[in-house]
Amino acid sequence: MDSEPNPKVILVDENDNQIGVEDKLLAHSNGGKLHRAISIFIFNSKGETMLQKRASTKYHTPSKWTNTCCSHPNPGESVADASHRRLKEEMGFDCDLQEKFSFVYHAEVGNGLKENEFDHVFFGMYDKAPNPNPKEADDWKWVTLENLQSDIKSNPDLYTPWLKIVIDKVAKERSNQN
Repeated sequence: MDSEPNPKVILVDENDNQIGVEDKLLAHSNGGKLHRAISIFIFNSKGETMLQKRASTKYHTPSKWTNTCCSHPNPGESVADASHRRLKEEMGFDCDLQEKFSFVYHAEVGNGLKENEFDHVFFGMYDKAPNPNPKEADDWKWVTLENLQSDIKSNPDLYTPWLKIVIDKVAKERSNQN
């Protein structure tokens, strides 16, 4: 989606009902308009989650560590379809994904931009190495949720705002599964 000349996002109300479509950069400017988003957390059989280090060329939060994949559905695309599409585009693989929860968050992301997202969170299982798109990610690693939560507290500037906001909800959801 970032490679499209003028990507669009789906504007939504507080109940995730579509109310319009907006240019992605405009939706992140002027206070940030509420729009639909996806966040994917991939886990391996050891219980670790795959993080990506956002590419240094990204228009916001470059070189920050974040969850496996995060993006926006295209107009007319379901959140499930967008999750599979973006996982392939960003990390070079696909796997079964299940939506676990959704939440609304607001965050400053630099360059005068703000996130105001109705975010659908998906979990998946995968045990192989990804093949990250260098336009999306500079690096990747596996980490336990416990170590991630601890490092976010110790080194918050290394991580994206949305990861810092959602990590405790992700850990709680994972502990409920086990």
